[in-house]
Amino acid sequence: MDLELWRLATVIGCIIVLQSCYWIRLQRVPICIPFCNVVVGHLLLFASRASFFFGGAFFSVLFFRHVPELSALPPLGQGFVKALAVLAILFSLFCYSLELERLGKAIEGPPTDVR
Repeated sequence: MDLELWRLATVIGCIIVLQSCYWIRLQRVPICIPFCNVVVGHLLLFASRASFFFGGAFFSVLFFRHVPELSALPPLGQGFVKALAVLAILFSLFCYSLELERLGKAIEGPPTDVR
């Protein structure tokens, strides 16, 4: 099943917005947290790890959904574009989970030396 043009444009637009926000924040905006809270930090760390489960589930659904269609491979260009789109989506989810992890570590506070 092929995506309609407007849905494909929406997916590409969302990838561009997510990547733009991530890289601009990483290069130009420092994380300044007005409070430290271990519980909130742990919840954000959990959310960052759990968010990447969705990436794995997304890839698994795509892979197992299209395995029966592998007897007839798509044209090389079309297959390359689809693979590139899936990788871009997975990379965007990875960047999102990294940002949540950074925020969670910042909210937890400075690391303490446990002996």
